[in-house]
Formats: sequence, C-alpha cells, structure tokens
Amino acid sequence: MTSEVKPIRNAADHAAALDEIENLWGAKAGTPKGDRLDVLATLIDAYETLTYPMDPPDPIEAIQFRMEQLGLTRKDLEPLIGTRARVAEVMTRKRNLSIDMIRRLHDQLGISADVLIRPTRASAAA
Repeated sequence: MTSEVKPIRNAADHAAALDEIENLWGAKAGTPKGDRLDVLATLIDAYETLTYPMDPPDPIEAIQFRMEQLGLTRKDLEPLIGTRARVAEVMTRKRNLSIDMIRRLHDQLGISADVLIRPTRASAAA
C-alpha cells in the first residue's frame, strides 16, 4: 500500500485505485486502512462520475419503473394523469406531461420532478 493518495486522472490511476480498494475491503472504519478505503472510494466515485456520466431516465421509463416497483397498473395512474385515454397518450409518448400531472406524479409516486420535466425520448428526437 502506498502512503500517498493522489487524484485519479486516467484509466491506469483508476485501475490501481480499484486494486487497492479490493485489498482494503472490509477494513474497519476509523482505522488508517478504513480511512484510506473511504478516501479511495470517494476519489473513484468522483472519477467515474466525470468519466462515465449517466443520463437521467426518460420520464415515461421512470413512471414505468415506479409502476413496476409499486405493482401499479395504468388504471392506477388515472387520478394522477387523467382519463384512460389521456394515460394511454402519455404512456405511448403521444402527449407530454403537464405541470399538474408532474406535480401529482411527484407527490404520489415520489418520482423526481427533475426527471419528469425532461422531454421524453420521442419528444427529444422530434
């Protein structure tokens, strides 16, 4: 184990840090090895966030995922989105979510408003 902790700037630094984390895994918090593990994990997370950014999910995909998690059907979305036809239009990306729909989906299903206000994949391509 090297004594100096350096920023992770490239793939080689990243690989070396991952190897070291593997050796430190299970170290007790508050010990020198545990502290080093925490610092390396933070550096790796920062490097991976910058190097491999993830796009936020599509609003419809986020709704579908939450429906699966909660065991909901499209009928369960009617109080949040509107009529059966309106739910179908939204879920097939033929109609965008309104501000009121976004508020209700956020409040009732806990989906981030930041995700819901994004254009859907079909709308973004148009």
